[in-house]
Amino acid sequence: MDEGVQLLDIILFAAIAAFLVLRLRNVLGRRTGHDSRSDFDPFKQKPEPRPGAGAEESDDKVVQLPGGGRRQEEALFESDADDPVSAGLTQIRLADRNFDPEVFLQGARAAFEMIVMAFASGDKETLRGLLADEVYSDFARAIDQRAEEGQSLETTLVNILEPEVLEAELQGRNAVVTVKLVSEQVNVTRDDEGRIIEGDPSDVVKMTDIWTFARNTRSRDPNWALVATRSPN
Repeated sequence: MDEGVQLLDIILFAAIAAFLVLRLRNVLGRRTGHDSRSDFDPFKQKPEPRPGAGAEESDDKVVQLPGGGRRQEEALFESDADDPVSAGLTQIRLADRNFDPEVFLQGARAAFEMIVMAFASGDKETLRGLLADEVYSDFARAIDQRAEEGQSLETTLVNILEPEVLEAELQGRNAVVTVKLVSEQVNVTRDDEGRIIEGDPSDVVKMTDIWTFARNTRSRDPNWALVATRSPN
């Protein structure tokens, strides 16, 4: 009788163990490679694979076909030649294998928010790291003039619509991308006594900015700099 009970216990434990293994395999099999990461920085590009790294370590996950390589990339560029923006993005991709237009647009949107808010608060240190020299000089001059006049700017970004690439090209080693950024903002300028001299705290204004970003594709620095700003024609 005891032997029968022990055999039943063994069968029961084996069934439980098999069930747990099956559940574990199902859970592990659900990973898709798109798990969220708390350290994700949209303003940075994918790291380059180490020299000599095998195919299993490459981020690109590209299978090289016979006779491929550079000729295939050139064919891709030629196929997009009728669309200047697409051709420009492809040209940049050929110069920088880590360039991803979607990641770039995420970064442009994040940079737009940081720059707008830093300008409003007079944060030159933040602006210094995001702007090219000439653009930084213009922003810094405007901040200094505002301070001299005893004025302050309050900016609230209500919404930023999806950015759109208007122009893209490779100028020597420099990748240059122009983006249209449409946002909804509340801007209020006050004097040194806090009185409103321009704007309305309850007035949400839709604004369109055309910003151009550039980056040296040979540089180890993954960041792009704002090199020009303009309003729509």
